[in-house]
Amino acid sequence: MKKIVLLAALAIFSVTGVNAQKKAAKASKIAPSKVETPKVDGPGIVFENETIDYGTIPADSDGNRKFVFTNNGNKPLIISNTQGSCGCTVPTTPKEPIAPGAQGFIGVKYATDRAGQSFTKTVTVTSNAVGQETKVLTIKGNVLPRETPATPAAPTKS
Repeated sequence: MKKIVLLAALAIFSVTGVNAQKKAAKASKIAPSKVETPKVDGPGIVFENETIDYGTIPADSDGNRKFVFTNNGNKPLIISNTQGSCGCTVPTTPKEPIAPGAQGFIGVKYATDRAGQSFTKTVTVTSNAVGQETKVLTIKGNVLPRETPATPAAPTKS
């Protein structure tokens, strides 16, 4: 009799567990809600990130990065100018208009030969984006000092 009661309890527990797993599986299949980018009447610009953190990088490493953006408007977006805050920050400007809904990028190269320094620099973007004709983007990070070669010991006389 104890075996029958135990088996019945296990069967109920198993069915309950399976049902809970099915409910959890259904819940996980629900698509996560996407944050909708507001649409703009005219050209628009929305950046994935307005700050790029290089982190801590070695001296003379690759200083190239990209600011990715989307034209969230209904007319072509034209980037007319990009300007770095100093000569060590060199941006690149897209040459062609960016179609509505399309992505583009602003390239930026930081001079990583400036060893042993932390940096925070800006890139000013000028465009025909409605309400955002000028946008300031930021790069930041820390360039490690160069390693100095060990000085060989002077030979000893015997």
